[in-house]
Amino acid sequence: MNVSTFSPDFLSSNSLSGSLPEEPQRSPVGAADPALLDVYSQAVTSAVDKVSPSVVNIEVHQAAGKTRSGEPRERRGGGSGFVFTPDGLVLTNSHVVHDATRIEVTLLDGRRVPARTIGDDPATDLAVIGIDAGGLQAAQLGDSQQLRPGQIAIAIGNPYGFQSTVTAGVISALGRSLRSYSGRLIEDVIQTDAALNPGNSGGPLVNSAGAVIGVNTATILPAQGICFAIGINTAKFVASRLLRDGRIRRSWIGVSAQTVPVHRRVVRFFGLPKESGVVVVGVEDRSPARSAGLREGDVIVALDEKAVAGVDDLHRLLTDAQVGARCVVTVIRHTERLLVPIVPEEAR
Repeated sequence: MNVSTFSPDFLSSNSLSGSLPEEPQRSPVGAADPALLDVYSQAVTSAVDKVSPSVVNIEVHQAAGKTRSGEPRERRGGGSGFVFTPDGLVLTNSHVVHDATRIEVTLLDGRRVPARTIGDDPATDLAVIGIDAGGLQAAQLGDSQQLRPGQIAIAIGNPYGFQSTVTAGVISALGRSLRSYSGRLIEDVIQTDAALNPGNSGGPLVNSAGAVIGVNTATILPAQGICFAIGINTAKFVASRLLRDGRIRRSWIGVSAQTVPVHRRVVRFFGLPKESGVVVVGVEDRSPARSAGLREGDVIVALDEKAVAGVDDLHRLLTDAQVGARCVVTVIRHTERLLVPIVPEEAR
């Protein structure tokens, strides 16, 4: 049997001067070595660091009838949300806070504060609640009109009290339609493969720069990697109306639609101000659109001479002021530009 022997000469000063490699310096526990992070990881971690202080957990109490003894019974639920103004306004899903009798918000630093409902819009599954707390950090809001399939998408939430849960993926598709729990179709929804669960509802979907591009809202349970978020441009519009009126009163023309690019030749020929529009994919029976003669395949590019570059624009223009008022829709049908008179009704 061969046995290695230890020689005292190994510890001589001459040996130590050049024989032993220096022990590498270790990073403090919890510190990330930038050299070990690839570009994708750096983008995700940077975005999470930027947005996480704005993400909150929402606990909701709802009336659920009475017990046999006649005492009121409460049902508990919850979701996520994010602070979007420094004075304590929080954006979340309507289905998270709808019919709530009591709402509590837990901040990243552990503080629990009561919240009140400012406005609730089941038709877009969006709601605004308010909290009174100091030291709040508002999330930066992005532009969902500029999104492209394949772009990095990061979902952040506080599901079931697990703070700053992060999932990352890409934007799978744009211009999806999703039926809200109120029964109305939500148009121009973002599809992503960033994993979600019910506790993520209301949390932000952000891009690699840490700007909020959507509000996480739903998943298709039998499927894997199919999740949805309401575009932040729609959320901005809805939030502004909820803050002003507490509800959304809309006009309605009765089409289902999605944003599409318009061919450059068509844009140049008709001198259109935008290179995109809204294609009609369905017309409801007994609707203003049906009465006006709109057809599937028509591309709406303007309403009362105001450019319509996407579904968000159409939603913003179809306000309560258009209810019962004669409007003119500009559409591209095949190779023609048509001016179609239409009288919107109040949304049901």
